[in-house]
Amino acid sequence: MKHFLVEITFAAEPKEMAAVRPEHRAYVQTGFERGLLLFSGLQQPVTGGVVVARAKSRSEIERFFAFDPYRLKGIATYRFVEFTPVFFQPFLDSWMKA
Repeated sequence: MKHFLVEITFAAEPKEMAAVRPEHRAYVQTGFERGLLLFSGLQQPVTGGVVVARAKSRSEIERFFAFDPYRLKGIATYRFVEFTPVFFQPFLDSWMKA
């Protein structure tokens, strides 16, 4: 598996982002259910979000986020950074090596 840092940058006013956030979070939950995502959350200050993900390929994780309601509504941009975990807490061993 390949590992990714996904940086989501908001491209709309906070009120518009907040209105779509429940749809976005419901969609992101499907990524957790599929085992693609480890964690996600808002950046501080709230200018976007960060997700740590894994997939067989970059194209697989890009396809997943192509259907994120933020992207479908054109109110966020995405940056995908592939990385190779070297050090991590032992409790993450099974997730990192799956």
